[in-house]
Amino acid sequence: MKVTQHIENAQGKPLFSFEILPPLKGQNIQSIFDSIDPLMEFNPPFIDVTYHREEYEFKELPSGLLQKKIVKKRPGTVGICAGIQNKYSVDAIPHILCGGFSKEDTENLLIDLDFLGIDNVVALRGDALKTETYFHPEKDGNEYATDLVLQISNLNNGIYLDEDLQNTSETNFCIGVAGYPEKHMEAPSLDSDIHFLKQKIKNGADYIITQMFFDNQKFFDFVAKCRAAGITVPIIPGLKPIATKKQLNLIPHRFSLELPDDLIMSVVKAKDNDAVKQIGIEWCIEQSKSLVAAGIPVLHYYSMGKAENIKAIAKEIF
Repeated sequence: MKVTQHIENAQGKPLFSFEILPPLKGQNIQSIFDSIDPLMEFNPPFIDVTYHREEYEFKELPSGLLQKKIVKKRPGTVGICAGIQNKYSVDAIPHILCGGFSKEDTENLLIDLDFLGIDNVVALRGDALKTETYFHPEKDGNEYATDLVLQISNLNNGIYLDEDLQNTSETNFCIGVAGYPEKHMEAPSLDSDIHFLKQKIKNGADYIITQMFFDNQKFFDFVAKCRAAGITVPIIPGLKPIATKKQLNLIPHRFSLELPDDLIMSVVKAKDNDAVKQIGIEWCIEQSKSLVAAGIPVLHYYSMGKAENIKAIAKEIF
């Protein structure tokens, strides 16, 4: 079932969803199930599965020369989605990136997902490689998420890359895209970011899921700006409880967002990470209660493979 249908069927009752990371190469899918099992009591209608693009590593050869090697440390997104739908009978939503894929690769991936009965995808540009300052698409790949959304939308209309194909089947993907309440780190302004977000919607996106935020007012202001710009699709807030003191510096740097002063000082004064974890849980509970009170249809949690704190939050909300 499509995400938009889940929202309609809930008739105003808030839904719980979360996002997981594929395990590191060498681990098995049971580690994923172990992180999902504790959260199933809250009846998530769908679970997102991230995709991690390739990295480049340099291996020194006996000659002393360096060999450039492509490494995928967290493969398995498609297989995990199939496993989740088979085991739990809930919708699994794979993230699809521009980075690392040609348009042909993307089309073949979408065909696989369609054959597996996956109804939803999230279309993202993806980050630059760790060895690059700025994002560079693959040769013959999609450069922006707007382009990727258009390719998926075209496939939904039976338009394939090979123009000579006849009697083509249409896919029926519900397309999610990312929104940034505090703007994307590369965007010159929030208004320009929303301008391009609107283009994603015009190209066929059906809903928006936001980057994490820790001040609900930033989310409410973002939604108001989107509505003023003519964006009417559902906007799902992404939430993450802070869990360690290290994240106090890591999160603002990595995701280009601000943490509220009250939260910062509470974490600074905490005696250890156990105390920080509890602070993060309590803060996220208050965020969640405020969002539910505002009539937000779905709360989406970034679990990062850690179920314990998400479960503590969900018990107070759902």
